[in-house]
Order: sequence, then structure tokens, then C-alpha cells
Amino acid sequence: MAAQRVAVIGAGASGLCALKCCLDEGLVPTCFERSGDIGGLWRFEEHPEEGRASIYRSVIINTSKEMMCFSDFPIPEDFPNYMHNSKIMEYFRMYAQHFHLLRHIRFRTSVCRVSKRPDFATTGQWEVVTESEGKQEAAVFDAVLVCTGHHCEAHLPLSSFPGLEKFEGWYLHSRDYKVPQSFSGKRVVVVGAGNSGVDIAVELSHTAEQVFLSTKRGTWVLHRLADGGYPFDFAYIRRSIQLLRSLVPHDVSNFFLERKLNARFDHALYGLQPQHRIFEQHLTINDDLPNRIISGRVLVKPNIQEFTEMSAIFEDGTREDIDAVVFATGYSFSFPFLEGCVKVVENQIPLYKFMFPPDLEKPTLAFIGFIQPQGAIMPISELQCRWATRVFKGLQHLPPPADMLADVTQTKEKMAKRYVRSQRHTIQVDYIPYMDELACQVGVKPSLLTLFLTDPQLALEVAFGPCTPYQYRLRGPGWWAGAREAILTQHQRIIKPLQPRAGGRPARSGTMPHIFKVIFSVGLIVATLVYVSLSP
Repeated sequence: MAAQRVAVIGAGASGLCALKCCLDEGLVPTCFERSGDIGGLWRFEEHPEEGRASIYRSVIINTSKEMMCFSDFPIPEDFPNYMHNSKIMEYFRMYAQHFHLLRHIRFRTSVCRVSKRPDFATTGQWEVVTESEGKQEAAVFDAVLVCTGHHCEAHLPLSSFPGLEKFEGWYLHSRDYKVPQSFSGKRVVVVGAGNSGVDIAVELSHTAEQVFLSTKRGTWVLHRLADGGYPFDFAYIRRSIQLLRSLVPHDVSNFFLERKLNARFDHALYGLQPQHRIFEQHLTINDDLPNRIISGRVLVKPNIQEFTEMSAIFEDGTREDIDAVVFATGYSFSFPFLEGCVKVVENQIPLYKFMFPPDLEKPTLAFIGFIQPQGAIMPISELQCRWATRVFKGLQHLPPPADMLADVTQTKEKMAKRYVRSQRHTIQVDYIPYMDELACQVGVKPSLLTLFLTDPQLALEVAFGPCTPYQYRLRGPGWWAGAREAILTQHQRIIKPLQPRAGGRPARSGTMPHIFKVIFSVGLIVATLVYVSLSP
């Protein structure tokens, strides 16, 4: 039987790992990339490209290198912990070269249409129509991986801002913002206090005459650094902490993290504290905002009530003369090339585990990276690809359509109950629970009990250390011989770029005293044994 052909749409972070996972499973992938290079969102261009995500020149990622790397390809130890977009591109190029991915990519090729073949109910095949240099071409594929991301279409709700049509200044979406120089000496209002809005407000505050940050509901702001200077996600995205969060009431988790953030700066004092709790929003991460606010370079304002020819009037009645507006109002997503296979309504798409349309006769279509995690997206996309490719091969099976639809409905209800209603809160996932859910499907979730009995040193790091992607290469399909070493040396790679001088003071690698680790380990083993013995 000939190897199955898979169409991969998009050559960003998700598309690259999709190619690699297809090759690992013996599939034959062809990636269609409408631009002339890899990288997707993370490749900076001076001018936005249609149909592709766009970033500003200064963007630095909010997830640290050990937490965001692909699970069998650690980021070099000398790379900074939080990387500039150019460094991320360097890593992507290393990954693509190491696994020989570029030969499978057709650049400057747009996907016009993906439609079911007439015999789809029995074959699961798709007809993919592409266009390159003005010429269209059709080809048949056994499966399709959609890796186009969800930051391509700017959400610009202009009708929500009365008077904007008579405003004599200029306005743009954050997608079109590139550098701050054109705003020099201007009075600028940035609408939206998500990651892009806050980053742009802070950057503009160094060149603009005055920056106003307009936020409808406020936001909680995290620092990239945890206590002691370790990356925040490296210090807090841990199985032990996730277990504690699952054992205590939701309000308790909110209270402790809010208290910690307010110890750094009082959000109410700075005009940022929202009415919702911290785990009811997608987290905003920025290191400089409180400094720019206290120095007066950024003034926090409520929502804009209306615009006049030369000013903005805010809901608190204040009026400010302004020259420009940057709308950091998020993104919408759609799939115009998919003919009737999925329907997006208000940024919601019914997908089983955020991946599979539940009503297809054959599970040969999967969406990769259409999630908004509280953590890094690259390892999630990779694990999604590992599952999808095994489903395509028939090595693993999806539940009946009715069960998948019930799961989709339940997930939607949980999200609506937890999060503030917003355009951005329709595809939210928590990192460890979602990764473990995917890992169970693939058969690669680490077994803590087995590790404690066979490799206590590794078990302690898996249970109490950061939940790095390497944990999902310790066992099962796609097992990687280097996973154990990568986990035991991950602290060294965090420390290396911070201590360029040989013989510097060694950093402490843990956040929990060793005796507590031992006590907790014994308790965990006992609890696991009790759980196993009581399970039906």
C-alpha cells in the first residue's frame, strides 16, 4: 500500500512540526506556504502580508526557551531565555535544517480550496486546489493538517467607537504597527490591554509625547521573572503546583496569585485592577508597564465613549487631544478555503479537543495550533500533530461523533463559566491539563509511579520541576533517547546565558526544599497506589 499523502497548510511553528511528525510516521507531507519563507507569525516583515500574521520589530516572546521548544530538539543553551523574534527564527531554521523539512515545502503557493472527494465517505480523501504564479493546480491528499494560526485576520470593531469616521488623526490595528518612530512627538491612544496593546503602549511611551492606554475592563499583569530571577513559566508551570491548584478551591488559587502580583504593584492603585479574577482571563505579560505608568509616560484610561475631530472622550468624562489610535483589539479567524467543512461563529469553532471536526465521516482533517494556552503553544502544536498523524494512519481512533459533540459542548460550557466573555476567550486551554489530555491519547504521558520506582532522580524533576516538553518523549510512540538527559540538564540551559563568566556563583535549581520533595514523593507514591487499588 502506498504511503498516505498529507497536505500541510502553512509553514509557521505548527506547520514545521506537522511536517516532522508526518515524516516520523512514514507519511508523505507537502506543505503549502503562501509567502516565501518559513516562520509564520514569528517572521518579521516591514509590511504586513495578506493572510499571514504580522508582528512589530521589537517583539520578544512571552514563554521561556525551555518551555517553548520542540520536545526532541532543545534550544541551544547559549540562546537567551526569552527570545527576540529573530532568535526564534534562527531556532526554526535550525529545526527545519536538522530534520530536512524544507524540501517538503512549496513556497509562494496559496491554498484556494479544500473539498471532499466524491468518495470521501469511504476513502476520506480531499481535493486541494492551490495557486502559484497565477496558475492553479489540483491534487488529491489522504489527509489535511490546517496550520494557518489564529492571528491573521484583524478584529477591528470600528462600529463600537462612535465618531471615529470624523476623527482627523489616523488609526491602525496593532497588526499594522511595526516601529515607533512615526509616532514621535504624537499623542497616542492604544485601545486594548492584552499583550500586544500593553507592549505597544510601553514602546510608544519612549518616543510619543503622551500615550493613553484605554482598557474596557482592566487586566492582571504578570512579570516575565519569578522570584530569584527564573523565568515565570519555568518556575510555576509544574505538576506539583498544578496538583495543588486542583486540590484547592478556584477562589483560593486566584487569591494567592493576585496577592503575589499586587505585591509587585497594586493594580487598583495603578488603575488596572479588573472586576474579574486572574484565572478568568488570558494573562497579560509585561515587565515595564508599571514603570511607564508611575513616570507618567503611560496614562491608564477607561473605554472610549466617542471620538471627535481631534480628541477622544472616555467613559469617565475626560477628554484628551490625540493624533493617532492603535487598536489592539485582537483577531478573528476563518477558513475560506474549506468548503462547508467547518463553521466559525463569533470566533468559536466546534472541534473535538480543539482539533477534529466531530461530524466528518472519516477523521482525515485536523486543525493544529488553534488554541490559546496559558503557556507555550509550540509543544502543544507538536503533540497535536503526533496524535493527528497516528489517527490518520489508523493507529488510534476517535470516539463516536455523538461523544465528540458532547465533549465539545461540555468544553464550551466550562470555558463560558470560567472566562470573561471576550473574542479571545473561545479557544483557551491550561497547559499541563491539555498536554496531558493529548498525551493520554498518544500514549506518552509520563508515569510518575513507574519513574519513582525505577528512576527516582528523574521522577523528582518530572514531579517538582518545570513541565518541559521533553517529559512527553520519555515513553511510548516517538520516544526519544535524549529526553532524560534534556530534563536533568534543563536548569543548566536556563543558567548558561545568564552567567557568561566562568566560575560564576552556581544558581539554585529548585524552588522547593529537598526534604519537602522527599516527603511529597512518598505521599504521592502512597496516594497513587491507593488510587490504583481502588480503581475499578
